[in-house]
Amino acid sequence: AETAAGCAGGRAHAMSALEIDGATGSGSGMIVRQALAYAAVTGREIHLRHIRARRSRPGLRRQHVCAVQAVRALAGGTLDGASVGSRELTFRPAGDPLGGSYRFDVGTAGSATALSLALLPVLARATAPVRVELTGGLFQDHAPSPFHLQHVLAPLLGRMGLVVAVTPVRPGYVPAGGGVLRLDVLGAGSLEPLDAQEPGAVLSVWGVALASRLRERRVAPRMAEGARAVLARAGFDARIEEREDDSALQPGAGMAVFADLAAGHRIGADAAGAPGRPAETIGRTAAELLLEDLRTGAALDRFASDQIIAFTALARGRSRARLAAVSDHVRTAVWLANLFGLARAELSGTLLVVDGGGPAGRSPRR
Repeated sequence: AETAAGCAGGRAHAMSALEIDGATGSGSGMIVRQALAYAAVTGREIHLRHIRARRSRPGLRRQHVCAVQAVRALAGGTLDGASVGSRELTFRPAGDPLGGSYRFDVGTAGSATALSLALLPVLARATAPVRVELTGGLFQDHAPSPFHLQHVLAPLLGRMGLVVAVTPVRPGYVPAGGGVLRLDVLGAGSLEPLDAQEPGAVLSVWGVALASRLRERRVAPRMAEGARAVLARAGFDARIEEREDDSALQPGAGMAVFADLAAGHRIGADAAGAPGRPAETIGRTAAELLLEDLRTGAALDRFASDQIIAFTALARGRSRARLAAVSDHVRTAVWLANLFGLARAELSGTLLVVDGGGPAGRSPRR
């Protein structure tokens, strides 16, 4: 049966609500997304306050409201305070998500890829295969591209036992949005720990340059040329696919580059188009970010470094990963994993060590 859930009496818990200060660390929407995900997989009621306190416009924005409503749709239970501008909310989850099909529409150009990061830890607990279709922005600044989710995060999760297929169906850009991203997830029940400490030598460098409704301006070839030039100066002969798209609701562009490493890891970097931003600059930016992360000797790039923490917390056993950078997002993700008591997470320089216990089995929703 297909379950359609728009973004527009839970189980009783013996423990009191976990109080979470959203002004901690990055003070960002990431705290909202990960806290709701942790609550859903542990069954713990949470009270989140000071939401996005460090942002210029504090409180929930449309994309955050969609994220918390989507997690509630998957895990059941009750949700109070999920409205635009709200600076606190309470979530009481009901159980593990059922299998089936779900659709969530951000309703703006808000990031559908960031929304997916709130849902994937919950979907790991699904009682049957799940397909989720997300509508919103797919290529924009300060959010992962669908190419990074598809080619970096999904393979990492596969190594941990969570089978995820990420399919960008239609590109979406600011301000129109309308992009479509599909996730097909085979729940793992429990995850295996991750060992990503040694990168090994670079085996190949490749990428994707995507432009929508910009064929006559040669945006895709120009992005690819900009990236190739930077990578060539570093000694890499990069294979970059140039894609032309006519399905997006408006013109736009996105670029991603990847390095496959001898130890079996892959790191990536991306950059999005924006008005007044030359195509060559987009390509150069993505390539320069990739080279910066390669020079660190890390096995996880700067984007995967914070994305993976929730999954290592849910894994049973010790995960170790050498990170490209320890950002505010990384430190905040470590704090949040420890706060829920799911794991003991520590940073020693750029080495992340997470002793995960995995959530106890819970009843599926009825």
